[in-house]
Amino acid sequence: MLKKLSGKQHSVFTGICLKSPGHKVVFHAHTLVNFRKLSSDEIEYYVAHHKPFDKAGSYGIQDWIGYIGITGIEGCYYNVMGFPVEMFYEQLNDFISECIRSAENPTEK
Repeated sequence: MLKKLSGKQHSVFTGICLKSPGHKVVFHAHTLVNFRKLSSDEIEYYVAHHKPFDKAGSYGIQDWIGYIGITGIEGCYYNVMGFPVEMFYEQLNDFISECIRSAENPTEK
């Protein structure tokens, strides 16, 4: 997988759904990640020393390969790391506010 990502740009998506009995919000985060060309030795070193077998995309941006191999991202770093925390926090606050408004005014939607 790292050989396929090497020297290329790829997308990382995370989809999230917040649901309550009266509300549902679905949203996603999209981040572009740019890798420089990785040598076979760098890939072998990373696999041997950092054991990325449980990682989506076969790498952790927070690991050594992220330090030396990723030349840039467009979007949320935490999305690549695993979960778009800031986006989730903002959406959750809006979702909770909407649930409270609906509970206070059950006839308005």
